[in-house]
Amino acid sequence: MDSSEKPRTRYQQQVIRNYYRNRRAIALQKLSEHVSELYLAQGAARRRRWQYIVRALEQLEVPQSRIEHLRKQDDPQLLARVVKELWDQEQ
Repeated sequence: MDSSEKPRTRYQQQVIRNYYRNRRAIALQKLSEHVSELYLAQGAARRRRWQYIVRALEQLEVPQSRIEHLRKQDDPQLLARVVKELWDQEQ
């Protein structure tokens, strides 16, 4: 910690702990949002959306071979099923 920084309050520490405790669920929620956007995206926006999706899948430790398959298929319904499967694993 830099000498100019104030120590974190208990509330701030709790927020940080909760974030790290729930980061997988947060990543899944963001991935779900990207899948919804993928249904509507076209052209450059669709390619950009896939970049976000690939990064999210990597963070969720989905095997690279599966990510490549999903990317090659470019099918939002298939991707939505994978997201549901990941959510089910969370439960």
